[in-house]
Amino acid sequence: MYSNSTTQPIGGYFELELPPPRALPHNGLQGFQSARAAFLALLRAGRPNRVWLPKYICNAMLAPLMRAGMAYAWYDLTEHWQVDPAIQLQTGDWLVYVNYFGLCSKPVDDLLQRFPPEQIILDYSQAFFAPPSPQALATLYSPRKFFGVPDGGLLHSQIPVPQSTHIDQDAFARMSHLLRRLGDTPEAGYTAYQHAEHSLDDPEPKRLSPLSARILSSIDFDAVRAKRRANFQYLHSRLGADQQSFAAMKDTDIPLCYPYRSDQPGLRQALIRQRLFIATYWPEALERLAPHRANSLVNNLLPLPIDQRYGNEDMERIATAILAHR
Repeated sequence: MYSNSTTQPIGGYFELELPPPRALPHNGLQGFQSARAAFLALLRAGRPNRVWLPKYICNAMLAPLMRAGMAYAWYDLTEHWQVDPAIQLQTGDWLVYVNYFGLCSKPVDDLLQRFPPEQIILDYSQAFFAPPSPQALATLYSPRKFFGVPDGGLLHSQIPVPQSTHIDQDAFARMSHLLRRLGDTPEAGYTAYQHAEHSLDDPEPKRLSPLSARILSSIDFDAVRAKRRANFQYLHSRLGADQQSFAAMKDTDIPLCYPYRSDQPGLRQALIRQRLFIATYWPEALERLAPHRANSLVNNLLPLPIDQRYGNEDMERIATAILAHR
């Protein structure tokens, strides 16, 4: 698409200015419009008898299973983000494990030692920079959680997965919130953002759009890595005294967010009133989780933003707002 072909256009009106294309951090990836679409393509290629899912996961991962007519079962996580010790895989089973917040590389290593790797699907939707496992059956990525792209799901698979002949043609319609955030306010683009998210509900596989591929190729991934780690470490230095769950970030970990746990009533709403927008991860999981785990994983967990748009001044603003609420 960006080759120096003799048929490439020269002249005319300008496109959005982007840096020259560069390679993605990982090789051997297939591009789809979403991670759930990549998962559906994988299911159809591998045809497992049953798929084990963590109870703490987005319901979007159920849509591919239902579309493919696959049986599934739930498993619990331990306090240290390990798979329930009671779980045993049968022949033909697959198990999906989420690298939560991009900080679960140690549980991933333990998982691949405990179970046959060819039965493991690694959900790296929250761990874009973690390399795909050469042992696991497959690794899934969702670049939309890390970058401003209108669509995107990436798959690394040990089994052949046919690529759809259809390209996602709705990428341009999903650009409104990205442009609004660039030239207006996040509030102004929020409705468009919600519409864009809903437009990806259908998991039927399509190819990654050329628009998203070009935007991804423009990103300075080394700078993103450094910024996310620095912001995480800054927040941990200010807030980490009572945050033991992810105290030890490995040198290779590039986090999605700072997963701050707090049982202070109203903290999330207080931060949002100060335009510090804190998501709630997977409230739909509440119905599956035991009450004490529901509070720990959903109600009391605040995924603080640490992404590449921000620096020390922004991290200090977040930390100050949280400490003032204590």
